[in-house]
Order: sequence, then structure tokens, then C-alpha cells
Amino acid sequence: MKKWMLRISGTLLLLFLFLFWLAFFSPRPPLTTDPETLAGDGSTINYCEMPELDGSGKMAADIAKGNTPGCAYDHFPLPILAECTEPLVEGADDMRGLWIGTGGGENAKIGHLERVEQCGDRTVITAAGIIHDAGTNKTGGLNSNDTEGSVLFTLGGKEYCNRTSASMKWRDGKLDFNVFGWGPVVVRRYLDGKQLVWEYADGSVTKMNRLCKLPEEHKTPKPRGPRYSFFGD
Repeated sequence: MKKWMLRISGTLLLLFLFLFWLAFFSPRPPLTTDPETLAGDGSTINYCEMPELDGSGKMAADIAKGNTPGCAYDHFPLPILAECTEPLVEGADDMRGLWIGTGGGENAKIGHLERVEQCGDRTVITAAGIIHDAGTNKTGGLNSNDTEGSVLFTLGGKEYCNRTSASMKWRDGKLDFNVFGWGPVVVRRYLDGKQLVWEYADGSVTKMNRLCKLPEEHKTPKPRGPRYSFFGD
């Protein structure tokens, strides 16, 4: 019995170490976001004036996949899909624009701000230092392949944050985020009248109102995570 307990404990330890390596030390996907997009200033745009999705410009498959540089961008970038005019897929609501959390349930994330881009079957969420991009694109897979953005620790001055991956699929008027593409729904977004509703994995429900301009305090993301330091400053 003792031997079996040791074997089970050892197996669980190895599984934990593998998952920890996968989350924090596995190679990140190549950064394929257009450098000019990352360098640009997303605060200069009027987000109440969205382009017509009439097919006159680029398709989703013509534009490189967007992802987060490192663990977070250092300023709010330009839109990933600025030149894309592919009509939305059947069943998709137009949630494009800039949104800020103003209400919801007890654990609503008041003040949370995010930009939603859509084109064809593609959706890009830019918020809190991260860029999640899922759907047809020029350079990567359909799922987002990114980071959660919260830095757990630094090692030798380098930041380490949890890797994430999810699909974004429309189901009954709601955009579901399935972890790894096949796992449970961890995030859901949908329109409720003039508001965007964001249901998060922690059980919180946040209702967001539309903004036309990025507020000054959201130009630079606030560092997130405990940031335990090992072998460095």
C-alpha cells in the first residue's frame, strides 16, 4: 500500500512539474503582430467610428495573427484588424469597439477596459496588457496562443507569465471561449441591449458601456501579478 501511495504521489508530482513547465517555460509562439501596429498609439482612434465590413479591403486570412509581446504590451497599440473589411460570419453579433465595465454582479470588474475587433470569423480582444486573437489568420492557428499577462515570478530579470490558449466560437448569440479549443467555456461575451456582457471564469459578470476614446489612465497597462524575484533584481 505504501509503495502504491509513493508511486501515485510521484506521478502527481511529475504531472505538476510538466504542467508548470508547459505554463511558464515552454517556448512562446513567435511574435507575428505587425511591429508598426504594436508601436502605434491606439489612444488616437475614435472607436465609435467603425469601418464598414463590406469586403472591399483585406480578408481575415490576409492579416498576421496578433499576440502579446512578452507578458504585456507597454502601451495601448493600434488595432490588429484595422484594414480588414470581411463581413462577419453567420451568427455573429457586431461587438466591435471600446468598452468599459460599469456594473454587473457582486464581483463585477468595474473599470475594466477592453477593445473588441471583429472581421470574418476572427475576434481580437485587447485589454490589460494582453492581445488575444482567435480565428482565421495569415500566420498561426485558429486558437489564441498567448499569455494571461499576470507575472508570477522573474528569473534573472526575465518575466514569466502563464501561457494561455482558447478558441472563440459563436453559439446562440454568445461568443464562447473554450480553453485549448476543446475544454470548458472559461469566458463568454455577448450583447445585452447597448451593453457588452463579459462573463469570466471566476464567476463574475461585468456589464460594459461603449467608449469613443481611450481614457488617459488606460494608455499604459498596470503591472499584474506577485512578481516573485529569483536570481535577479
